[in-house]
Amino acid sequence: METVHLFITGKVQGVFFRAKAKEIAEKYEITGWIKNTLDEKVEAMIYGQSNKVNEFIEWCRTGPERANVDEVIISYLPEIKYNKFEVIG
Repeated sequence: METVHLFITGKVQGVFFRAKAKEIAEKYEITGWIKNTLDEKVEAMIYGQSNKVNEFIEWCRTGPERANVDEVIISYLPEIKYNKFEVIG
């Protein structure tokens, strides 16, 4: 199991990124949260099995249809468990 913090940059707000990410996270049994930032990024904290976390990160590199992702900044952290995946902020 691993915990990963993500910043996703590009055209990622106003394109249903967070809503679709929630669907993908639930599909991969990932817990944590996702939110928009004031500087037009999307920020996420995710927790799950390594292979599923990697699949979620790969999805983030493209995002939903209307997104245009420039970069996914990844930080691996000590284990932090979450009960569910939430869209916040």
